[in-house]
Amino acid sequence: MKSDIEIAQECVLEPITEVAEKFGIDKNALELYGKYKAKLSDELYENSKANKDAKLVLVTAINPTPAGEGKTTTTIGLAQGLNLIGVKALVALREPSLGPCMGIKGGAAGGGYAQVVPMDDINLHFTGDIHAITTANNLLSSMIDNHIFRGNELDIDTNNITWKRAVDLNDRSLRNVVIGIGDKNGVVREDGFMITVASEIMAIVCLAEDICDLKEKLGKIIIGYNRSGKPVTAKDLKADGAMAALLKDAIKPNMVQTLEHTPAIIHGGPFANIAHGCNSIKATKTAMKLADVVITEAGFGADLGAEKFFDIKCRKAGLKPDAAVLVATVRALKYNGGVPKADLTKPNTEAVKAGFVNLEKHIENLQKFGVPVIVTLNSFITDTAEEVEFIRSRCEQMGADFALSEVWAKGGEGGKALAQKVMEVLENKTSRFKPIYDENDSIVNKINTICKEIYGAAKVEFLPKVKKQIAGLEELGLDKMPVCIAKTQYSLSDDPKLLGRPDGFTVTIKEIRVSAGAGFIVALAGDIMTMPGLPKTPAAENIDVDKNGKITGLF
Repeated sequence: MKSDIEIAQECVLEPITEVAEKFGIDKNALELYGKYKAKLSDELYENSKANKDAKLVLVTAINPTPAGEGKTTTTIGLAQGLNLIGVKALVALREPSLGPCMGIKGGAAGGGYAQVVPMDDINLHFTGDIHAITTANNLLSSMIDNHIFRGNELDIDTNNITWKRAVDLNDRSLRNVVIGIGDKNGVVREDGFMITVASEIMAIVCLAEDICDLKEKLGKIIIGYNRSGKPVTAKDLKADGAMAALLKDAIKPNMVQTLEHTPAIIHGGPFANIAHGCNSIKATKTAMKLADVVITEAGFGADLGAEKFFDIKCRKAGLKPDAAVLVATVRALKYNGGVPKADLTKPNTEAVKAGFVNLEKHIENLQKFGVPVIVTLNSFITDTAEEVEFIRSRCEQMGADFALSEVWAKGGEGGKALAQKVMEVLENKTSRFKPIYDENDSIVNKINTICKEIYGAAKVEFLPKVKKQIAGLEELGLDKMPVCIAKTQYSLSDDPKLLGRPDGFTVTIKEIRVSAGAGFIVALAGDIMTMPGLPKTPAAENIDVDKNGKITGLF
């Protein structure tokens, strides 16, 4: 069996100008980064605003398992399948982070015959967006500490600085650091790093409509508080203009292609377990002006990415998704049913029945947002007809449509059945989308709604310091925003070991932060961290490059 990278390397890429031309995009609207990558100009979006909006379909998944679900692969393959049946479809994805690429996950450009290419470029530095975000983040950090060193006119409380530095790598040793050590090296204080994709600036880039909106949002970033307890912003430090200048190109969406030369817009990369998990508003809205159907995705399971897509991204962008595709595999359901990873390829309908409860909860959750749901199974040769039929029957009993997907093995051809089912739903079912809570409700009520309605928690516990943090935000009038909960992706609960559909559990909120620039409140649940660590055997150990510059081991 060929590896993903071998399949990608067999592909004869078309110049991105030719890929774009098929969708009516003039080459003058592209800002080229070599032959196969380009940024879409601001003029393209402005000139296409009069076009009718495409139908918008979200691809999400059950909670991830070691068996793999193939959400990105399905997203890409569905777009390819739609184009094969005569539907003008674009795919809009997030950019991979170098952290997981070099850590435990490897690359994130799809798989098999449903990939975006050039895969190596996309997985590594791409067009430099994430590096620009890292630099803008750390410029603000350096200006904070320089301001304090130069006399601290804003009276910043050095014990109450909430802004962290960033790097787009997994490095646990940087979670907590002390800076300023040594003579004339600034004020000594505790600081720390987060991974760039968890930075508020990443969220801002993904939620900004244009450069002016970007600068305004950057200026609202709260870096900490003065000794009187009042917030200090990036604009107070006069950092917003320079940060916006660093991001002037990063805010523009990127275009590449799938293995079948379908245009793919890839832009922005916030994680869904510690951030809001969606590609940029600008990328999605641009795609919706260039196609008849746009397929996008949100990170990890529907309890994280989909909830944040609906409650944060769609709310802020005024988007009304037309349907949701929920990805699962027979193997993943067996894992949720208690089967060890080594035995997942063995027929076991009873384990599928036991593990279906995880899929069941995600179907229910998506239906709460008022969108039609299509469940798709990533097909494997080890799946039995009995296992598949049980899943199909239960999904349809719940009011969800169902289709098999074979996009990994067959590309767009293997996505035709799913594509046809999606079009059937778009033509015959009406989305009645609505967010699950009112953003003007109290912080406590919003968190309770997500934890109880989406996760299935019996109770939410707020630590004493969290209650003080909430009271402080309410006093400052910073409570009327959506909530972004950071929690483990592996379970509906905040305990990664609780598989299936746990009940009777308590979600513990350990910290509250405000991302005033992005316009949401972050609640940290369980033991989630904003700077991951490397595994015992990092993926980086397997990556190499030969004398011709050919990369191996990146998948």
